[in-house]
Amino acid sequence: MEIFAIVVFSFAILMVFMSVKPVPQGDEYTVERFGRYTDTLTPGLNIIVPIIDKIGNKLNMMEQVRDVPSQEVITKDNAMVTVDGVVFFQIIDAAKASYEVNNLELAILNLVMTNIRTVMGSMDLDELLSRRDDINARLLNVVDDATTPWGVKVARIEIKDIAPPRDLVDAMARQMKAEREKRANILEAEGLRQAEILRAEGEKQGAILDAEGRKESAYRDAEARERLAEAEANATIMVSEAIAKGDVQAINYFIAQKYVESLKDIASSDNSKLILMPLEAASVIGSIAGIADLAKEAMAKKD
Repeated sequence: MEIFAIVVFSFAILMVFMSVKPVPQGDEYTVERFGRYTDTLTPGLNIIVPIIDKIGNKLNMMEQVRDVPSQEVITKDNAMVTVDGVVFFQIIDAAKASYEVNNLELAILNLVMTNIRTVMGSMDLDELLSRRDDINARLLNVVDDATTPWGVKVARIEIKDIAPPRDLVDAMARQMKAEREKRANILEAEGLRQAEILRAEGEKQGAILDAEGRKESAYRDAEARERLAEAEANATIMVSEAIAKGDVQAINYFIAQKYVESLKDIASSDNSKLILMPLEAASVIGSIAGIADLAKEAMAKKD
């Protein structure tokens, strides 16, 4: 009896240990009864029926990341590129993830790789290199919808690297260099154009100022000639009036003025080297004396 009691007690202790199932945080366990799914154990201490129930699958419910293997993709313009990426997903339904698909991670990776070829194959190389955000968004929409029946939420799909062939990279480098040289030539030509425009504007302003200066100078010269002509006219009128009154000194003044002006023109001539001509000094002195007499008469009239 004692042995039987010990066996029963030991069996009871074993059943208790077999019925208690602690589940760590971030995990969930599926429970199968005779091979059929019955329940899901959440984090904490859980009780199952020993022998009858058993743990089916232990699943990590936290967000997980997996590298997408690199693969070659032919673009719409027949360019061969090597592409790899990364996918972030989280199991939200342990039962579906366990029993709706076999080898969940392999299925997700193959689904992502297939859709990468589909999406990138419909785009040109330039679009692949410049529109990664659009590619990621399209991949996420397609893969997330496809994995929903599996109890999985795909959070993000990121393309890590797009590697064109070496000869294509060299061709793109030459194209970029040609574009930079083109822009540099355009900027240089634009600078020369602006310089020519500014120089032309400066010459235009200079010509305008020069023309205005010549205009002002001509106006002043004309005004000076007008005043000189007016003075000569007044002098002629005065001399004429003096002659009409019989004043001989006025005639001497007029003749002396013209005589002196003629001598000045002869002396300032460019082709004159040496001039020998008789000068009647007495006549010139007499004319000057006549001018002095006229000045005295004018001063007397003012007094």
